[in-house]
Amino acid sequence: MIKFRVLVAGVCIIFLFSLVLVPFANADWTMFRADPSHSGVVTGNPTLTSTLLWKYTTGSVVESSATVVGGVLYVGSFDDNVYALNATNGNKLWNYTTGGPVFSSPAVVNDVVYIGSNNGNVYALNATTGGAKLWSYTTGSNVESSPAVVDGVVYVGSNYGNVYALNATNSAKLWKFPIGNEVDSSPAVVDGIVYIGGGNSNVYALNATNGNKLWNYTTGGPVFSSPAVVDGIVYIGGGNSNVYALNATNGNKLWNYTTGGYIESSPAVAGGIVYIGSFDHKIYALNATNGNKLWNYTTGGYIESSPAVAGGIVYVGSDDKTVYSLNATNGIKLWSYATHGVVESSPAVVDGIVYVCGGNNIYALGGSPQSSFTLFIIIGVVTTVVVIAIIIFLTFQKRLKTKKSMS
Repeated sequence: MIKFRVLVAGVCIIFLFSLVLVPFANADWTMFRADPSHSGVVTGNPTLTSTLLWKYTTGSVVESSATVVGGVLYVGSFDDNVYALNATNGNKLWNYTTGGPVFSSPAVVNDVVYIGSNNGNVYALNATTGGAKLWSYTTGSNVESSPAVVDGVVYVGSNYGNVYALNATNSAKLWKFPIGNEVDSSPAVVDGIVYIGGGNSNVYALNATNGNKLWNYTTGGPVFSSPAVVDGIVYIGGGNSNVYALNATNGNKLWNYTTGGYIESSPAVAGGIVYIGSFDHKIYALNATNGNKLWNYTTGGYIESSPAVAGGIVYVGSDDKTVYSLNATNGIKLWSYATHGVVESSPAVVDGIVYVCGGNNIYALGGSPQSSFTLFIIIGVVTTVVVIAIIIFLTFQKRLKTKKSMS
């Protein structure tokens, strides 16, 4: 009986801890497309409502996509600034002024914000001390590409036509690969390989250590989409209206799917499905193995935004000034939210909140995390009371049997 009670108590404690931790199960969104593979996917709570939690207005258009790390949101704006906002209430913590519009999306690693600016520089800013500049590196042209930071190296493209690998600590150039045309695509880095698209209609795979080209695949148009690399396959959109799946090892084409418009959106890949937007106003869900269309949803404008997936829901913005929430399985609209401007920014989803930018504004949408937390606490308390009651009942029964046997 004692062993049983100990077991029940142990299960109760583990269950309580799991309940407390569930509301915080979402991983941080540390860089463009969530992680170095650019999967665009996080586990954890979906955002079930489009309630506006807060809005922050910058001095110009925001096409940068938000990064959320440790309860702080980081994003760039065309007003030349990089912003750090409290992710809970939208209060500004600090801003850093670059010399040009900031289209690039930040990567935040080890309390450092890495981001490009259209003044030609890549910046490293201290995330915790008011955005103090740690270093900057000059590329010579607009940096609209968003950095990926892996193992102490910053990988980023420049419109001067190069892909760079920089030491994350001191900005020392480790290598440079010349593509020969603008690089708006943002690099994905997986298993020691850098994957990136170029304005010269090619997708490249480069050795992450030395920048040597491993392979390239030529599409029918400029590649401004950024690759997602999942399970040994590179998924990417091309300017010729096609979505491509390429073997990550050798670049061989596995399949392509033709949409009705130009593609700048970057794919998200979750549960064997590729989600991507097109200028034909549609978001597509494609079978990741063979490229067959599973469903598409039509919005009222171009889709330059890249979809994010969390908890079985797809979130994406449209040039019709709307953010959409769609069932990931069948494409049925769950909710939409009208912003005050075109939504070219890509959503980030953390702790059940969608962070997205439209026009001059940064929005936080979703139900209150506190309400979810309270619900789980109530469930935990009720469960604990029930388990304790069972233990007391069993103990009482044992004592009653003992007394009967003694009499």
